[in-house]
Amino acid sequence: MSETGGNKAAVVSIYGQALAPETFDPTPEIRTLWDKVYNRMREEFGEAIFRSWLKPMALQASYHGTLEVSVPTRFMKDWISTHYAERIRQMCKESGEGIDRLEIVVVHGHVSEETTVETAPKSIKSNVNELAEKLDLSSPLDPRFKFETFVVGKSNALAHAAASRVVECNVPFNPLFIYGGVGLGKTHLMHAIAWEMKEKQPDKVVMYLSAEKFMYQFVRAIRAQDTMTFKEIFRSVDVLMIDDIQFIAGKDSTQEEFFHTFNALVDQNKQIIIAADRAPSELQGVDERLRSRMSWGLVADIHASTYDLRLGILKTRCGQLGVEVPESVLEFLALKVTSNIRELEGALNRIVAHADVTKADITLESTQDVLQDLLRSSDRRITIDEIQRRVAEHYNIRIADMHSSRRARNVARPRQVAMYLAKQLTARSLPEIGRKFGGRDHTTVMHAVKKVDELIAEDPSFAQDVEVLRRTLTG
Repeated sequence: MSETGGNKAAVVSIYGQALAPETFDPTPEIRTLWDKVYNRMREEFGEAIFRSWLKPMALQASYHGTLEVSVPTRFMKDWISTHYAERIRQMCKESGEGIDRLEIVVVHGHVSEETTVETAPKSIKSNVNELAEKLDLSSPLDPRFKFETFVVGKSNALAHAAASRVVECNVPFNPLFIYGGVGLGKTHLMHAIAWEMKEKQPDKVVMYLSAEKFMYQFVRAIRAQDTMTFKEIFRSVDVLMIDDIQFIAGKDSTQEEFFHTFNALVDQNKQIIIAADRAPSELQGVDERLRSRMSWGLVADIHASTYDLRLGILKTRCGQLGVEVPESVLEFLALKVTSNIRELEGALNRIVAHADVTKADITLESTQDVLQDLLRSSDRRITIDEIQRRVAEHYNIRIADMHSSRRARNVARPRQVAMYLAKQLTARSLPEIGRKFGGRDHTTVMHAVKKVDELIAEDPSFAQDVEVLRRTLTG
């Protein structure tokens, strides 16, 4: 089958027979034939299928017993050829006008030597945002989540740079896959990309939604027997953004649909952006071919935040809120609330709101009082003994090594990691932590925390190790 613009060239029918290069305008008899077939398609295939797939078909030419009709996209051509072309050919043949072959071609809206991307059907493309809103397909964007409010540090620099590049360039890598733990900024970056694209490229159709919503809407389309509209809408966007892709694990039909959507958009050079809580290769319950597709482009991770990044985020948030918080309080929060950025900002919001309601100053003492549930819950769940046991198991050393004076690197580094996690995940003071590690003083613990923070920023593999341990401990 061929694809063409304003000029027709030699074509091959869907039955593989070569046709003469000459083309002819259809006669009045052929036009009448097509009008009858067009109406029969509506009656025979039903209104839903006709509206989604067959309505855009248009008569182009007739020659040597062949009827040539056009559609706006290659995807539509392939779908009609697979599911409906044979029956349409039979309808044409039954007319008695000598038609025994059907040729389906793609006619682009605007084609030049430099333009090779197909336009979507006008009936869908021009209304895709309206249809998506009507069918509740896309998700709302948070106005707080923009590039100017995203604080960049070593732990998220690659993901931020990649997100900025996607906005600036036309499909620099496809897909862009961003992954990291809960509350580290993935969704913030996704929203920032969408906001920036809507502002700088308003002609593009950008759709953002969670994988869970994609699955829900796909199931709803199946139940309503209107999957055709669902498929064509998703294949008509310019930028598709799917958050929390891990939620389609084990959902075979949803994975199958996303796989075909992915391929259709990549074929059209449309941008795909995906976010998850782990790398593509670690997505258990997701089909291997889909995991492979998601690894095609750029995979950018956001690993555990560093102390400096958390402190920077707190200062930025204070500026947004228009409040002044003592440096000692911000440093305390950056040290104690380490699980994720969302919880960190929530802690700051709580102490600011408390100060506003009580008309009292924000102090270190009031902060500890207001956040005592948050600080103690971590201490109740996780003990230093548990941290030492888990870290020892992870690095295959003895628990006794946590308390010993051995300084071999294969022992000293895990001990430092355990001290770091004890500081991050418990409310124990530095001297208390030191005593649990063979009676070491607080300066040793401080050095360990600083060293591990530096290694997390410099070594992604080490950062991932620490993050795995933290997730294991916090469950």
